[in-house]
Amino acid sequence: MPRPIEAPRTVVAGDTLTLREVSCRYGTVDAVQKVSLSINRGEFVTLLGPSGSGKTTILMMIAGFVQPSGGEILLDDRDITALPPERRDFGMVFQGYALFPHLTVAENIAFPLRIRGWGRAEREDRVRRTIDLVQLDRHGGKLPAQLSGGQQQRVALARALAFDPAVLLLDEPLSALDKKLRAEMQEELKALHARVGRTFVNVTHDQEEALSLSDRIAILNHGRLVQLDRPAVLYDRPASRFVAGFLGRANFLEGTIDADRVLQIGDVRLPTMPHWPMGSVVFSVRPERIRLLAVDEAEQIALPGRCVSTTYFGAVCDVLVDTPVGALRVSVAAAQRSMLPLQGDQLRLGWSTCAMAPVLEDA
Repeated sequence: MPRPIEAPRTVVAGDTLTLREVSCRYGTVDAVQKVSLSINRGEFVTLLGPSGSGKTTILMMIAGFVQPSGGEILLDDRDITALPPERRDFGMVFQGYALFPHLTVAENIAFPLRIRGWGRAEREDRVRRTIDLVQLDRHGGKLPAQLSGGQQQRVALARALAFDPAVLLLDEPLSALDKKLRAEMQEELKALHARVGRTFVNVTHDQEEALSLSDRIAILNHGRLVQLDRPAVLYDRPASRFVAGFLGRANFLEGTIDADRVLQIGDVRLPTMPHWPMGSVVFSVRPERIRLLAVDEAEQIALPGRCVSTTYFGAVCDVLVDTPVGALRVSVAAAQRSMLPLQGDQLRLGWSTCAMAPVLEDA
């Protein structure tokens, strides 16, 4: 009997999807270079990076559609590197959904069950419960063309989950949706992951999507894994200038920490944290961690500045400020609109030292 799709799996020791120094070469191009990572059962892990970073190639190697040039792929400590896709039994949701246009919603969802030899009664029961799982009741008899983009995406998810795969692979599943619908589907996808308890491996180039959905994010660049961690750690403590600049917006301060534990940037001297390294250093500071200070307001770090420009984004305004340490961007929330400066206004910026994260220069 097939397992009930509602029952989450239990994470056990060693029960992981593991890549060990996996590489992929196309001719003379190294698309992926010795990437190693482990994904626990039940995790939602996103592969994030710019175009050409290798994220889709890694997903295709996990799926079995692309053969690695080197390294191993393991599931539950079993080597599946050479296993064909149909024997891996992973669910897959493609960017364009790849629904059969001539089949109804129910028939699309039943398709992977039929080719796996499930009996009719078992298929019908699983299709019914899977339709309920993705909240598409009353749509089972419709064709894909009769559905909205969000509904088609749910059908694709349901079809991929119907046979109860150990791993669900998602190839930019929300990219075809408009901004509002994409935000709604992010919430639904996160809730679906919590309900089914399966391992989700997602590929996207959308930073906000990765931050909102993922338990952990693997950031890739030029075929290499540059940092893997929880979203909050990646955002607040990026390991490199690339990660800081790619995952959201960041200001960068370049200076030198001397023996007196003072950060020197040009003629400006700023306080430091005891654990920061001496010598040349680069810091990232998120725009939302910098505040516009009132005339008599104090802060650990306070600098004078002149407003260069303001840009309205709805929930926040971006203020570009010329300061003694260079141009800095400041995010001003809607609640602080009364403090919004005009072009040419003199003002003061402030932030705490803990808002600064030392980052490595990219090779």
